[in-house]
Amino acid sequence: MIFDNDIYKFMYEALKEAEIALEEDEVPVGAVVVFNNRVIGKGRNQVESLKDPTAHAEILAITAAANHLNSKVLDDCKLFVTLEPCIMCAGAIVNSKVPEIYFGAMEPKTGACGTLYDIPHDSRLNFNPIVYSGIYENESKYLLNKFFEQKRKNKMK
Repeated sequence: MIFDNDIYKFMYEALKEAEIALEEDEVPVGAVVVFNNRVIGKGRNQVESLKDPTAHAEILAITAAANHLNSKVLDDCKLFVTLEPCIMCAGAIVNSKVPEIYFGAMEPKTGACGTLYDIPHDSRLNFNPIVYSGIYENESKYLLNKFFEQKRKNKMK
């Protein structure tokens, strides 16, 4: 194993959130924020159900964690997300000062943690989290592929 068991355990928690999003006909992305080896914030994409373009899994998980800690700074936390964060989410991660990001699948169209953009490693910013990718990548891709295949199938009807 490349990572400690806890890393896989928390990424699995993010995958469970992504599965709920899939069941709710949302793009299946899930996220959890961990503090002291305990999940303190969960989120899954809810853009469609909330009619809110900012209701990404990462944003909802960060908001829940910030509320739990009663702090805008999450500098002792880790974020686990099934898909590479977009620009908005990467910005929220930097602003909340989450020092470690773990994600599953790369996002070639909107990824902002190494693929299309690399916000966390931009030396012009006042904070640069560490990014780890590829954890449960195949499982994350599977959920996304399943969602988009179903969308294409429904469109053809």
